[in-house]
Amino acid sequence: VMNVPDGNTVSATEHTIAMLLSLSRNIQLGHSTLTKGKWDRNKLTGSELRGKILGVVGLGGIGSAVIELLKGFGMNQPLVYDPHLTPPEAEQTGVRPVGLDELLASSDFISVHCPLTDETRNLIGAREIALMKPTTYLINTARGGIIDEDALFDALVSRQIAGAALDCFVGEPLAEPPRYAGLDNVLLAPHCIGWT
Repeated sequence: VMNVPDGNTVSATEHTIAMLLSLSRNIQLGHSTLTKGKWDRNKLTGSELRGKILGVVGLGGIGSAVIELLKGFGMNQPLVYDPHLTPPEAEQTGVRPVGLDELLASSDFISVHCPLTDETRNLIGAREIALMKPTTYLINTARGGIIDEDALFDALVSRQIAGAALDCFVGEPLAEPPRYAGLDNVLLAPHCIGWT
């Protein structure tokens, strides 16, 4: 028996970035419409990463690695919410530590990388989603339950935010397709972030 906490960091990082890029460029929607015989590029207008603000919730190994790889896309200085982040760690990684509300209100892309604990359960609910810009993309590859799924569903249906990519859910494995399945502004995966 071995404890290898960083064993899937590369896989998880790449998966997070793949989901972020696919969501921001509507790859899932383009694939879906094309396989149905439709050629409708007007609905596929995406969002570039250059000059945008990345917000990271939880600056562990995966959050740090996501930030490092996304630097190459020319994103602005990342915002990080992590109550355990020390000033020397923030300076070393080149991030700006902020409160959760500021991160949610200022970020164009928000990537969640914290564990599910009593403190983080429903950390992002209806009030927090209401702080986000309508152009914000939310990515959760950490754990189901950190984001209130009912609040997120309502926000996606009403277009309160631009979209979401989810690799984890409450009550895994899911017995039936998630209700997000019919939405065109969501990208879903069955918690396969570390499967390489």
